[in-house]
Amino acid sequence: MERHGPQGWWPINGIYHKDDYSYPHNEVEIFEICAGAILTQNTSWKQVEIALENLKKLNLLDCGVIVNVADTVLKDAIRPAGYFNQKAKKLKFFSEFFRCLNGRTPTREELLNVWGIGPESADSILLYGYSVPTMVIDTYTKRLFFEFGIIDDIKISYGELKSLCESELQVDLKLFQEFHALIVQHCKSASRVRI
Repeated sequence: MERHGPQGWWPINGIYHKDDYSYPHNEVEIFEICAGAILTQNTSWKQVEIALENLKKLNLLDCGVIVNVADTVLKDAIRPAGYFNQKAKKLKFFSEFFRCLNGRTPTREELLNVWGIGPESADSILLYGYSVPTMVIDTYTKRLFFEFGIIDDIKISYGELKSLCESELQVDLKLFQEFHALIVQHCKSASRVRI
C-alpha cells in the first residue's frame, strides 16, 4: 500500500472511493458492480467503463430493463467490452437472478449456478458488491505469487490459491479489497512474469 496507496475499488459511477469502504450504498450501485464484474471478463477495465457508460446513457443499467431490452440494443451498448454476444446473454441471465434476490445477499454457490458467472466473477461480486470478505484470485494474483516464489506452479487452481490466501490472511473486508486491488496495480506497473 505504501507504493501505490489505497485503490478504492470498485469504481461506482466512474469514481474510485479511496478510503471509503461504505460503498455500495444501494441496489443500483450493487447492480453496477455486478454488471462490471461480468463485463470485465477477458477485457480491460477501460473498455468496461465505456460499456457501462453506454448502458447508463440508454438507461439500461437496471436489471428489470436488461431482462426486457432487445438483444440487439444490449449487444450494441456493451460492444466495447468485447464478446458482446456472450456478455449480453450473461447480463440477461444475471439480471433475472438479481431480480429474484429481492435485496438479499446471494451465496457464492448461488452465483456460481448462474450461467456465465465463474469463481472470479462470483468472488468480485461478493467482495465489492455485497461487502462479503472473500479473496478474489485473478491472473495478476497468480503472476505475482509465482514471481515472489509464494507458489511454484503458475497453473495452480483458482480454489487452491484462494484457500491459501484465505488461510494466511485475516478475514477482513478492507484487507481483501485493497489486497486484490494492489496486486492488480502492482502487476500492471511492475510485474515481469507473463502467463
